[in-house]
Amino acid sequence: MKLAIFGRISDNTDFKVLEQFFHFLEKEQIAYTLYERYAEQLLEHVNCLQSSKIAVFNEQQGLLDAKFVYCFGGDGTVLEAVRFVGRLGKPILGVNFGRMGYLSSISQAELIPATLDLKRDLYKIDTRSMLSVVSDPPGVFSDANYGINDLTIHKSNTNEMITVHAYVNGEYLNTYWGDGLIVATPTGSTAYSLSCGGPIIFPHSATFSITPVAPHSLTVRPVVIPDNWVVSFEIESRSGEVMIALDNRTELVKARTSLAVRKADFKIKLLRMSTTKHIDNLRRSLMWGHDRRNRHRKR
Repeated sequence: MKLAIFGRISDNTDFKVLEQFFHFLEKEQIAYTLYERYAEQLLEHVNCLQSSKIAVFNEQQGLLDAKFVYCFGGDGTVLEAVRFVGRLGKPILGVNFGRMGYLSSISQAELIPATLDLKRDLYKIDTRSMLSVVSDPPGVFSDANYGINDLTIHKSNTNEMITVHAYVNGEYLNTYWGDGLIVATPTGSTAYSLSCGGPIIFPHSATFSITPVAPHSLTVRPVVIPDNWVVSFEIESRSGEVMIALDNRTELVKARTSLAVRKADFKIKLLRMSTTKHIDNLRRSLMWGHDRRNRHRKR
């Protein structure tokens, strides 16, 4: 078994845990390769690592012989790993070194036990649908035009509203006046869309949600559509520019740019341990039932 380890140092990183983990890998003779930029950071803090002895990667080709991709960080780091893995189909294990950790399967403390479970094939794989975006004129997110969470159209000037004309399968849906609009996958339904009043959608629901951001209308509400539909947009802005975000990447584009969002032709695999369930993760991350009257309930 070989691991590819992708990560980012944060204030929540426990270097003692990492020291123990790399000692464990050596003891168990588990091969690994480190994302080069992350390796440079780790060498300053983890004493058991030596630059002359560790393998590193900085391109997708470096993942080819890895069985699993470990991601050490928060949800933003997992989004970066998803972009990096792309169509390779390597299963990703999110290890929460951040705050929310909604996309992470385990905590730092569970790192060694979880690795032992993976070695024994005691794990499950969740396949998550992706979205892709095409622009006219072309060029928006041309390096990697896919995301696991959402595509967001947002005003670039705090003093204006933008106008977004939305179509589904070429048929006019609505015109949205406000700060912007979000198209989210089921995975992304608990991200920015949720904070804007969008619905929570379970991962295998085969849907997209369209959620307005601060709409200047009391009658506009989120809409859920099948994910085999194509959602397209025409955008107007007095400033002539809008911000387009795909997961955690952002580009400034001309307002007259047209966008089409559809389900990507591949999926991402997220690892989870056999004892964890999506609904448990929802309850933990969103703190459902954190009320002392519910303390007798199973967590």
